Formats: sequence, C-alpha cells, structure tokens
Amino acid sequence: MKIAALKYCVAGLLLASSAALADVTAPECIAPAKPGGGFDLTCRVAQTGLAAQFDKPIQVTFMPGGIGAVAFSQFNTTRTDDPNAIVAFSSGSLLNIATGKFGEFTENDVRFLATVGADFGAVVVRADSNFETLDDLMAVFKENPAEVVVGAGGSVGSQDWMKGALLLKSVESSPRDMRYVSFEGGGEALAALLGGSIDMVTADVGEVITHLEAGNIRVLAVLSPERLDAPFDQIPTAIEQGYDVEWTIMRGFYMGNNVPDADYQTWADAFAKAYETEEFRKIREEKGLLPLNLSGAELDTKVKQRIGELRQIARDAGLIK
Repeated sequence: MKIAALKYCVAGLLLASSAALADVTAPECIAPAKPGGGFDLTCRVAQTGLAAQFDKPIQVTFMPGGIGAVAFSQFNTTRTDDPNAIVAFSSGSLLNIATGKFGEFTENDVRFLATVGADFGAVVVRADSNFETLDDLMAVFKENPAEVVVGAGGSVGSQDWMKGALLLKSVESSPRDMRYVSFEGGGEALAALLGGSIDMVTADVGEVITHLEAGNIRVLAVLSPERLDAPFDQIPTAIEQGYDVEWTIMRGFYMGNNVPDADYQTWADAFAKAYETEEFRKIREEKGLLPLNLSGAELDTKVKQRIGELRQIARDAGLIK
C-alpha cells in the first residue's frame, strides 16, 4: 500500500509539473501604450523572434495608460499569476518605478524576465569642442559643473538627465549643480549642440550615428559596460576611462510576481534559445537594437539593483523624498 501510494504521489507530482509547463498555452505580449511606439517594437521582436518556441503565435495586446502605469498596476492586482502574459518595459519604465510614478507597487512586485536588445548612452560634444577627451570634461564637472551647459531630449529626472547626473556623481559633484537644458527630443538637442548654444549632449548611441559619420560630433565615451562592436569599437567606455558610469537603454519584459516558477522558467528558456537563432538576431537588427541577451534570475537581479541605484540618485537630487 505504501509503495502504491508513493507511485500515485510521484505520478501526481509529474502531472502537476507538466500542467505547470502546459499553462503557457496562449502566449501574449502586453505593449503598455498605443500601437507604433517602443513598447510595440519590443513586443514585435518577441513575436517574431520566439515564433519557433511556442505552439501558438504570440498575440500582441495594447494597454495604454500612464506610460506603463496601467499595465504595471494590473499585473500587481488581477493578473499576478498569469503564465501566458509578458509585459514590455524599457529603462524609462525602471526610472518611473524608482521615482514612484507607478504608484504603491515597486520593482519587488514583479519578476523581470528577459531582454530583446538595447541602446547605450553616449557623451557627445561638437567636433571642434575644447573637450577633446572625457577627462577634460570631467575635470570641469569636478571643479565647477555650472561651466558646462548640458542638453538632452528630456526634462529633469528623465533618462537623459540621469546620464548627466551619473557623470557628476562619479566625480563627487552634486547632480543639483548640473546646468541642464531640456529639449523636446534628441534631434533638437543635437541641433542645439551643433549650433553652439550648449556644450554637450547626453544622447543615445543609436541617435548620433549620422552625425558621427558626417564628422560633426565627437563621442567622448559610450556608457556601455564594454566596448561596442563596429562602427563604435574605437570609442572608449566611461568605465575604462576610470569613471563608473553606465547607462543601458534596456528593452525587455516582466511577468506577474505570482507566476509559477516553472512557467517563468519556460519563458526564460525560450528567450535563451531564441538569442542563438538567426531569426532573432535579424529582427533585433531590423528594429535598430544592439545585442543585450539577459534572461531569468540574472536579469531580475540586475534590474532590481539598477532601480535601487536610480532611486538613490533621484533622492540625492531632491526629486523624491
């Protein structure tokens, strides 16, 4: 009787495990905005890049509201254990979480799943700037930050502002002392730089390619963990120049906090497999993203650490209490 009972118990556990894995039967990607934006792009990469990993195609659903706040709230209330759904996020989402713009819920109330690609920050000056190296710029930031007029496509507290704040913090200057000019977008900021009304721009690598090719600008550093591939392989990182500044513009997904481990891992494994395929690499390149392959617990840990860092910077700058 004991042996029979044990057999039934083992069989039950196997069935439960299979059922947990089988729960991912209607894969869905939530783009927390209207069609056509960055979240839509993120879901399309997953939809195409993971097509071979599931029996059914991934459905893209749009859930606009609060630049991600509505979706974040829903996956912290009514859909915390949904095994089928993944929700697109960006580095902007992480900043919103850090500064409390997503309400009472924090990074610990979801599970970050996987990335589809990234862009990286860049420190940009005119080609004829007196700042010939990052050291030249940082020396001024250390002694008198207000001498440098920094411009970018975003308001105080935005991603681009954060890049500048990190640069100042790396030389023990206060982000409050940054002389910052906000523009509607990166293109307008770069135009102001070329026109001479500002001294530098905290930009993204992807948005400065044409100006770099034209010889109009000088990129003092990329804010990536390691040097990028060509055509950016000749540009040093801030880290290798001695400044602990990194800004990855990450695109990826999270899931509800109560999703069973087996289902979370099914999705994480699907992304890990997709990263090795030509189909995934092709769609990522078509969407203008650079490689960033992180999934599962590694990504979850990394993202939650980053949000903690952003929260502290915002607090130091007086943006939050």
